[in-house]
This record gives sequence, structure tokens and C-alpha cells, in this order.
Amino acid sequence: MSLGDGTAALIVIDVQKAIDHPSHGERNNLQAENNMAALLRAWRDTGRPIYHIRHDSVEPESHYRPGQPGNEFEPEVRPLSGEVVIAKQTNSAFIGTDLEARLRQAGQKVLIVTGVITNNCVEATVRMAGNLGFETYLVEDAAFTFGRKDWNGTWRTAEEVHAMSLANLDREFCTVVVTNEVLEAVGR
Repeated sequence: MSLGDGTAALIVIDVQKAIDHPSHGERNNLQAENNMAALLRAWRDTGRPIYHIRHDSVEPESHYRPGQPGNEFEPEVRPLSGEVVIAKQTNSAFIGTDLEARLRQAGQKVLIVTGVITNNCVEATVRMAGNLGFETYLVEDAAFTFGRKDWNGTWRTAEEVHAMSLANLDREFCTVVVTNEVLEAVGR
């Protein structure tokens, strides 16, 4: 894995307090926030670009709606002063935002993606990044999801949902990696 000349951008998607709401149910990758925090430290220490994506839901009952406690970032990944925060209202960080324009203007062609929910906002963002021509890496142990029923009504664990989402993305829209691979690539 090569992160180029130090312009690889770290994208942290929707790691907000709303993910802790009991209505989501069981999740996988309980260490994901710690892994995201490690990546953030490495990016901050080396002066690499960071983009925090925040979901600002327009749904009246959503825990992600602005003004609700769930809209706030989780403490482990809270943006520092001066770091870019991009608000979105759809599942993709590229729709209705200036993310693509910012990346292209800064010459950032390599993206390291982390966040939640793997099979929703993470997957939508990674698919678009790949289709837009970015060299995209999805950090599988710095992302997580929740269990849910499949189309046939069979319950799938969070780990199963996560694994299927990764399988849908790897080698077509991105390269799936783990935190340690990324940290080694930045010399950590």
C-alpha cells in the first residue's frame, strides 16, 4: 500500500452520537472508534488532510438531525479546530456537498475511508469515490455496521452484513485494508 506524497485524505463518515442509540441493535467492530482515533492521530501528526463527514438528517424523528444530541461527533473522533467538516443530507458524502471539488482542488487522489454504517453511508461514499476515479481504501476494522434482516427475512449479524458490504466493494470500487496496514504506510 502506497499513500503517495502525503496528500492521501482521511475520510471519517458519520461517527456521531446517534450511532449509540439502542434502536440500531448489535454492532460489529467494537474497536472501530479506537482504530479511527489512531488513524486520526497519525494524520494529524504528519499533517495529512482530514475530512470529517457529518450526517445532518432532515427527517423529523432522526437522531442525526441537527439540534439533537445524536448529531454531535463521538468524542474519539471529534474534529479539531481548523479540520474540515462537511455536512451531508444523503447517504453519500459526495451528493449535495463540495467534497469532490475540495479533493480535486487540493490534488488529493488517494482516499482512506472509515466510519459508519458500512452497508449504508460508507458503502455509498466508497462506490462513488471509486466511480469518480479516486484510489480508495476502505479500512475494514475502522468501520462498522449493525445486524439486520436480509431481503428474504433472514436475520444477518452485524459481522455478516459488514462482510458482505466489504465483498461488494473490494477490488471493484476500493481496496479493503486494515488499520495496521495504513499506519505502517504512514510510518507509524
